[in-house]
Amino acid sequence: MTKAIDIMSLNGVTLAYMGDAVYDQVVRHHLLELGLEKVNDLHKTATTYVSANAQAFILFRLIENDMLTNEERAVVRRGRNAKSGAPPKSADVQTYRHATGFEALLGYLYLNEENERLKQLCAQAFSFIEQRDGKV
Repeated sequence: MTKAIDIMSLNGVTLAYMGDAVYDQVVRHHLLELGLEKVNDLHKTATTYVSANAQAFILFRLIENDMLTNEERAVVRRGRNAKSGAPPKSADVQTYRHATGFEALLGYLYLNEENERLKQLCAQAFSFIEQRDGKV
């Protein structure tokens, strides 16, 4: 028997840990659907979707377009305000925290089994990145 997870008691960094894994897998699947096959190309393209800068950009676009519910905004704040490790060299602290908020949201949706909403937000994220990079 597996232990039930009390999602509301998880801190933002823990939600982001889950969200990072979920988003990475969804991005990889998306890239295969786009027809990419060479591992080097897959890795290079994946970074345009999963970097802290890209995730912060996505979050800002979701907020700017009023695409998050109040509950989702609260989860983002939990992730953004959580004490986490040092940001990667490629991002400043503020960008890293916003990226953590985005990942926390995805982790929360995944653990709550809100799969349709998760798919919807990921599809929107891909659209934002591809429009930004001129791929659409």
